[in-house]
Amino acid sequence: MVFEILEDNDLTYYYSLQDKPGKSPLKIEGRFDFLDNQKIRDQLLEFNAQHTQIVSFIIPHMHCSSCIWVLENLNKLQPSIKNSQVNFPLKSIRITFNSSEISLKDVVILLCKIGYEPNISLEDFNRKTTQIDRSLIYKLGVAGFAFGNIMFLSFPEYLAFVGDTDGGEFWLDQFKIVFRWLMFAFSIPVVFYSSRDYFISAFKGLRSKILNIDVPIAIGITVLFVRSTLDIVMHWGTGFFDSLAGLVFFLLLGKFFQQKTYAFLSFERDYKSYFPIAVTKLIKNDHKYGYSERDNDNNYELLKTKELQTPVYELKRGDRILIRNNELIPTDGILIKGSAVIDYSFVTGEAAPVTKQCGDKIFAGGRQQAGIIEVEVVKSIDQSYLTQLWNNEIFSKNKATHFKNLTNHISKRFTIGVLSVAVIATIIWLFINPAIAFNVFTAVLIVACPCAIALAAPFTLGNMLRIYGKRQLYLKETGVIEQMAQIDTVVFDKTGTLTTHHENGITYEGISLTESEKHVLTSTLKASNHPLSRALYDVLQDNGICTLDDFSEETGQGIIGISGDTSLRVGSFNFVAHENPAFETQNTQVHISANDEYKGAYVFSTTYREGMSQLFSEMSQLAHLVVLSGDNDGEEAYLKTQLPASAELKFNQKPEDKLLFIKKLQQQGKKVMMVGDGLNDSGALAQSDVGFAVSEDINVFSPACDGIIDASRLRDLSTYMTLSRKSIQIIKYAFIGSLIYNLIGLSFAVTGHLRPVVAAILMPLSSITIVVFTTICTYFLGKQLKKHMK
Repeated sequence: MVFEILEDNDLTYYYSLQDKPGKSPLKIEGRFDFLDNQKIRDQLLEFNAQHTQIVSFIIPHMHCSSCIWVLENLNKLQPSIKNSQVNFPLKSIRITFNSSEISLKDVVILLCKIGYEPNISLEDFNRKTTQIDRSLIYKLGVAGFAFGNIMFLSFPEYLAFVGDTDGGEFWLDQFKIVFRWLMFAFSIPVVFYSSRDYFISAFKGLRSKILNIDVPIAIGITVLFVRSTLDIVMHWGTGFFDSLAGLVFFLLLGKFFQQKTYAFLSFERDYKSYFPIAVTKLIKNDHKYGYSERDNDNNYELLKTKELQTPVYELKRGDRILIRNNELIPTDGILIKGSAVIDYSFVTGEAAPVTKQCGDKIFAGGRQQAGIIEVEVVKSIDQSYLTQLWNNEIFSKNKATHFKNLTNHISKRFTIGVLSVAVIATIIWLFINPAIAFNVFTAVLIVACPCAIALAAPFTLGNMLRIYGKRQLYLKETGVIEQMAQIDTVVFDKTGTLTTHHENGITYEGISLTESEKHVLTSTLKASNHPLSRALYDVLQDNGICTLDDFSEETGQGIIGISGDTSLRVGSFNFVAHENPAFETQNTQVHISANDEYKGAYVFSTTYREGMSQLFSEMSQLAHLVVLSGDNDGEEAYLKTQLPASAELKFNQKPEDKLLFIKKLQQQGKKVMMVGDGLNDSGALAQSDVGFAVSEDINVFSPACDGIIDASRLRDLSTYMTLSRKSIQIIKYAFIGSLIYNLIGLSFAVTGHLRPVVAAILMPLSSITIVVFTTICTYFLGKQLKKHMK
């Protein structure tokens, strides 16, 4: 279908760019009817005037050059689209179209038809336009401009020497006052604009009685500026404006590097990212007619009700909604019509679908897997079971505020030490030579400014953030690496984390099927949309298919396929047979009977991800291991053979049980990492010191977390943790190097011999050395990681 669309519009060059772009289109009919709702459209549109509308969508399946090419050529597929612009890092597209010729719904359907279905969720309805903060870039630019110019203006005084007879000293004497005041002018925006954040942070730290690393930095900047200004006002010398600008420039460069992260990933997702933006609500046209389930006329109720696409947050108790096949149930309710087969795996962790009958209560977050059902709402969306997962106090806390990083850990001692040296040296010089006591005091504060210390962590961790990203571990921020290094307990979810959704171990137990029976079975499975039918069909599709004479499906029970004289029943044991099965197992089963003769069953066994045994072995040397699962204990025996003897296993764990278990470990002084995949793990991920979400596709939904790890790289988790600890060692070595530079500088300062040229050389040199050292060390760590993952 996609090929025909592109061929008709002369866009087959698409396939020359990439062999496997996009995604196979899914069934579209009725899925985007909510876009007929004016209120929903208005919320999604960025601009709407004079028949021109602009909308932005997230396209999760955009991944290569062919994707960009075809999405930016939408106007060739549909002339009513004026322009389409792709932001590849954000996986987004911005579309401008003529609303008098094409509707927003039609634009979305066009995207779906070519395999690029946009991700439209409740989060999009509540989103607010955010302006990109470029202030750090502006501050860095100002500091860099000033640094370069001040250094240029300072060179004549660096190179001047006594006894110059060729006129050079004459020209310096004539213009040095101008040069010095120009340096002063360049330094003003550096101090009052570029370095403003350091003063604010230092003030807030002192107000909270905390000596963070910004306190000595703010002191150093202040002393540099005041001392340099006095130098030129009093004609004592050229001052230290070059060192001041260089210090601020390198500090901002480190901060800029540290803040670089993965904008196209979301680490703060909640149920709004998972829920649909609208649902089909049933409205009575005539109040004198109620909903009737016993009318003889099958069309009677249909004529007396209508379907209305309604935003999910407008649902209230008593409303009736229609849930179609494969749609999400957005709120708690009572099943009124139809038989429901609901997949709750993303909420509870249980892999097997749950069957519900009329009158049963169903909970939000499940996905209907068989036919249309009608549900009466008993709770609004913000009161449903699923959203209550976010009501826990842990979601309102910022775990980063409770973590003290390595740099701030030493800042208190450093600040006290520098001030002590400055005061002691000043007192000593007051007895030796009071005239230079003030110079010694300011010189100590200038040369001991901890710029190199402040740069060590940003450049080391920033490099590691990039290296991890290349190896498919995407971290929220650099501080997560420091927290990883302190972990002593690792808690794994089982279903979807240690096990894979994409592979199932399927074995057949029973009487062998004939070739014709195999053909009918494969054809019957192909006609069904049940998840177990699809999984089994993927295994048996090589059997070949035939044309069925008849097909029927009994929701929640099974399916029947007839071809010629062969009749097959596939489904639960009670559906296909009436005697006890010949074997029993706790695993999921799909039973088969042919012409009313019971044949056997396909048994689905859990498939664990590749390399789990090795991962457990390596992780046990780094931390205590725990496995928490929402499933029953059917896999306990197997897991005990894979895990070390010291590991803990807990089954039948509800989402709140996982959160409370981690909180209990933390109360015992443990540093806990949680590794999970589903919405049910969100509380535990938020409560843990480090929470990693395992994802089969990093661009689609994953719960709030500190990092997203590609499922194929879970086996390398121990290597990631080892490298985080080595990263902290690199920072400590950089601190030692910075200390050596400070000691050298202090030797000049306390003896009263700190000249501007010494400060101008020593301070930038220390910063550059630290940057080069951390870059080289992290480069070798990256090579080490790459070698391990081959």
